[in-house]
Amino acid sequence: MSVAAAVSLYLASGGLASIVGAASTVTALGIVMGLIGTDLVLLMVLLAARIPFIDHVIGQDVAMGWHRRLGKPALYLLLAHGALVTIGYAMSDTTNVVAETIMFWATPDLVLAYLAMVLFVAIVVTSIVAVRRKFPYEVWHVIHLLSYAAVFLALPHQLSIGAVLAEGTAQRAYWIALYVSAFGAIVWFRFLTPTIRSLRHGIHVESVEAIAAGVVSIHLRGRDLDRLQTVGGQYAIWRFWARGVWWHAHPISFSAVPTRSSARITVRQLGKGSAQLAMLQPGTAVSVEGPYGIFTDRARTSSRIAIIAAGIGITPVRTLLEHSQPAPGEAIVLLRGTDESQRYLWHEVQALAARSSTIVYSMVGQRPAGLDTWMSAEALARGVTLRNVFPEILNSDLYVCGPQRWADLVIRDAKAEGLRDEQIHVERFDW
Repeated sequence: MSVAAAVSLYLASGGLASIVGAASTVTALGIVMGLIGTDLVLLMVLLAARIPFIDHVIGQDVAMGWHRRLGKPALYLLLAHGALVTIGYAMSDTTNVVAETIMFWATPDLVLAYLAMVLFVAIVVTSIVAVRRKFPYEVWHVIHLLSYAAVFLALPHQLSIGAVLAEGTAQRAYWIALYVSAFGAIVWFRFLTPTIRSLRHGIHVESVEAIAAGVVSIHLRGRDLDRLQTVGGQYAIWRFWARGVWWHAHPISFSAVPTRSSARITVRQLGKGSAQLAMLQPGTAVSVEGPYGIFTDRARTSSRIAIIAAGIGITPVRTLLEHSQPAPGEAIVLLRGTDESQRYLWHEVQALAARSSTIVYSMVGQRPAGLDTWMSAEALARGVTLRNVFPEILNSDLYVCGPQRWADLVIRDAKAEGLRDEQIHVERFDW
């Protein structure tokens, strides 16, 4: 809708009238590419702003998925903008593209625009999964934060070059409103709200408890933590103010529904950042952003629920059961682990399930070599299927939490059984 509005305003404000020949046609097309590309970039900023309404409707993992998918189209449009406008001006001035580019470099605002383009290229390239894996998270994160600088560097040439966004026009007012909305959302929801919330609740580390090899539960204390209004299945973005970890924000699910004075999160050490959390000292100050996520009882469309969790994916499942308190026979849970060491918090899930006569199954073992499946080799040999475990799966909401590739295989099998998209709820730990 915003893209249509941007293009419509341009056309209605004389964009069509400016097209009188080949040169002006190429230039106008370049301008449209720039307007659409910039609009998509601002939409990406909004999707990354963690706006509560967006999180409640589609979930932050879906929002960030859209954010990533918009990156390449936005970059291609901006590159096309630069190339077409340069070619159009060169045709109009009856010169070549190189000479026209050199002339552009004499304009300070356009130099900033070129620098913004270099930053956009770096951001998109380093966000490609195969490239991103070659960088430490810290380096990638710093590069990604430069996207905000890139957007601001591109702004001066939009306001000062040409008459497209001339002072006093509706287009200028529209684009300024877009910029203010996008970056206002970032400032409010990513910085001011978390800061105010963290100061209000005074959260700090009470203790760190090892529960398995490479897995720890971090017990937190604070004031009025129930006012976070956390729903079972949600997560928050945590920042621990200790040496070596303070700059790293961690998206971690609650592994127990917060009380008025306590909360708990459980972390598997998958990298340097999460490994350092095992060494946190009591009293360490903690900032919180959230809670977020729609992996909750509120997302249900059916009276029955089927739950499948693997590894550290047990954490939101545990709080989902704790908060929803299903009626007898309403829920069935399947816990999946590669080996016995991955039974993280299983005893707590089983205790919660026992209160409501919820059935809990376990599936432990390696997946069979050469087969694309989420089940263990032993389960497959016994003929286990989703329908065996969840007889009423077609009349249930399916909650899946675990590594992305594994979860995708579960979803594939669920859809093969006939489940609709709205019945499937996924919490991923690697978005």
